Amino acid sequence: MSGHEVVALTHRPPEAPVPASSASEVVHADLRDAQAIQIAVSSVDAVCHLAALSRVRESFEHPTEYWQVNATGTRIIVDALASESAKSGQPVMFVQASTHAVYGVPQHQPIAEGASLAPTSPYGKSKVEAEDVVAAASSAGVLGAVCLRVFNVAGAVEGRTDTDQARIIPRALAVAAGWTTAFEIYGDGSAIRDFVHVQDVATAFLLALAACRPGAYAVYNVGATAASVPDVLTVTEQVTGQVIPVTHNYANPDTSVITADTTLIRRELSWRPERSSLAQIIGDAWEVVRRSR
Repeated sequence: MSGHEVVALTHRPPEAPVPASSASEVVHADLRDAQAIQIAVSSVDAVCHLAALSRVRESFEHPTEYWQVNATGTRIIVDALASESAKSGQPVMFVQASTHAVYGVPQHQPIAEGASLAPTSPYGKSKVEAEDVVAAASSAGVLGAVCLRVFNVAGAVEGRTDTDQARIIPRALAVAAGWTTAFEIYGDGSAIRDFVHVQDVATAFLLALAACRPGAYAVYNVGATAASVPDVLTVTEQVTGQVIPVTHNYANPDTSVITADTTLIRRELSWRPERSSLAQIIGDAWEVVRRSR
């Protein structure tokens, strides 16, 4: 991958099938297992850390598990890298996948990286702690790190897409595919979110990895296209040719607007979202869903 020899870490059990990838090696380990993680990171010179639990509503039901995986798990992998750095005498380059949930719901939109962190969910709080762990290790010279606060990732790459119906676009496509009967809207449907194609996110990770510098720490937002729930449903109907029936759940209204200011990553890393129009995101995901029906 762009000249890197990739070792993939998965929590799948060893006997479980692993999707085909360009990784030269696949290591099976739980992020909470310090001994296994120490072995997994031996001799690596860079890490892209995307392992996390990421459902906001679910985090209220299982806050301890979210903290153990997202916060403690990050501390475990950073501690393991600190040991490797001590052996080699060189810091490890580290790209941390974070989330817009660390901001909570700022009044000023779009959200810039300098906004105060005020998470409103256990998920968001666990990711703030993970960021703090990485920032501290960078200050100590153990890492050279970049943190990417990614907004709503969707789309498809290499024939794979997100099918988690806890998220808006997979849920809309599940209705279009006939896997579920209706799309449930939380509140009145006016909520606006920021969507970005998974391929554009992958590009951001490559650029961030190249930008890592020993002892330095930088934070960037990764988002692209602001859209309301009706926008998503309209484009889904256009792309799929299917009518999307809706129901409303007024007991759990969504926050109105959460969008990304991406000025910094565009200026400093020359990142540009190339596949993140709503039609491209939904169209790419639909091709995968359609073939699997």
